[in-house]
Amino acid sequence: MIYSIITCGVGGQGLMLVSNIIGIACAEYEYNIRTAETHGLAQRSGSIYTHIRMSETEQIYSPLIPYGEADVMLAMEAIEALRNIEFLKSEGLIVLNDYIWHPVQETFNRVKEPKQTYITIDEIIQKLHEITNTIFKIDALKIANEAGNALASNVALLGFLANTENFPFTLDQLKPIVSQVVPKKAVDINIKALELGYNATSTG
Repeated sequence: MIYSIITCGVGGQGLMLVSNIIGIACAEYEYNIRTAETHGLAQRSGSIYTHIRMSETEQIYSPLIPYGEADVMLAMEAIEALRNIEFLKSEGLIVLNDYIWHPVQETFNRVKEPKQTYITIDEIIQKLHEITNTIFKIDALKIANEAGNALASNVALLGFLANTENFPFTLDQLKPIVSQVVPKKAVDINIKALELGYNATSTG
């Protein structure tokens, strides 16, 4: 069976680190894996996403997930979840960070018409429910701050994903890989964020 994950967010949220951790886990535990990524204007908080396809037994010939075939969406930013929802299979799983990066155009429109309101997380989740009811909303920033650094939000979200059904790697398998990938001075914080994310309770 091929297990497919699409991750999405905006530049600077650490999605490439998450992909690297999963990729190294696949190499360590002899999973076949193919990945693809796009950065866009990532360094300017632009859209970014990665496709990750892995299997313990099957060969994988394309890194791109066909529309409607992703098992999981790991979304660091809620609007980007909407932007990429066509990749998720019906009743697939969404791990959604409780965070919105409002586009400049949305702010511009609100300046012109102050009565306009920003889109909310609840409105986004309502739209996502048209595809799946399996949505876990996680306050990854709160978890990361509890661990000691807001920049560990990505690892916190990965920790939660590791506690979901069918994710191929355990918490104990991920810990040494996180230790290997992040800077030495940040290892303890990231391991704590991974553990706190694993034990987190969804608010969605």
